[in-house]
Amino acid sequence: MSALISIRSLGKTYRRGNQPVPVLLGIDLEIAAGDYVSLMGPSGSGKSTLLNLIAGIDKPSSGTLLIDGVDIAALPENDLAAWRAANVGFVFQFYNLMPVLNAFENVELPLLLTPLGKAERRDHVETALAMVGLADRMDHYPNELSGGQQQRVAIARALITDPTLIVADEPTGDLDRQSADDVLNLLDRLNGELGKTIVMVTHDPKCAARARRLVHLEKGVLIDGGGEGH
Repeated sequence: MSALISIRSLGKTYRRGNQPVPVLLGIDLEIAAGDYVSLMGPSGSGKSTLLNLIAGIDKPSSGTLLIDGVDIAALPENDLAAWRAANVGFVFQFYNLMPVLNAFENVELPLLLTPLGKAERRDHVETALAMVGLADRMDHYPNELSGGQQQRVAIARALITDPTLIVADEPTGDLDRQSADDVLNLLDRLNGELGKTIVMVTHDPKCAARARRLVHLEKGVLIDGGGEGH
């Protein structure tokens, strides 16, 4: 497998008033296309910051970050937004669904930025909801769905543009164990059957063990980047 994500000497520093606050210190990491990587570390270790940089939500202070050969840190903001829309699917701990939209409409949202017609969008959305086992819930609103069902809608939305990369930030953090297992089984399928590259932040060792590879961060430094998951 070739490297989809290539990170060299990556640093990120925020400012608190006049005080610099270093969060990531010289990270070197490669993630192959089709890999499934879990980022672990204590609170404040920089794992969510690293995930946000990989997803193009934030920009590094130093170093290079290439994704499929593209230096995303060098992209102007409009180009970066277009790159994210085409290449990254996001799964968040608290789902980030629009409460005024039903499941179908939530999943359809990213497609409204594409040239697809209404009938094509419907086909795509129905296929995605069927894949996550919610074909019979497409007219339900978020408050009519369980936490596990809402997260599966969020995964369908993440998949809808057929992204290269799926980033998941504590995707099971707000779920009971059975719902968490359902979500992890779905991520396993996306990686194993569809070949999606997944980068997931988690503090749960059981969740992390489902990945193919474990990456440990401690105080902004990569402690271990080669551990095996399942």
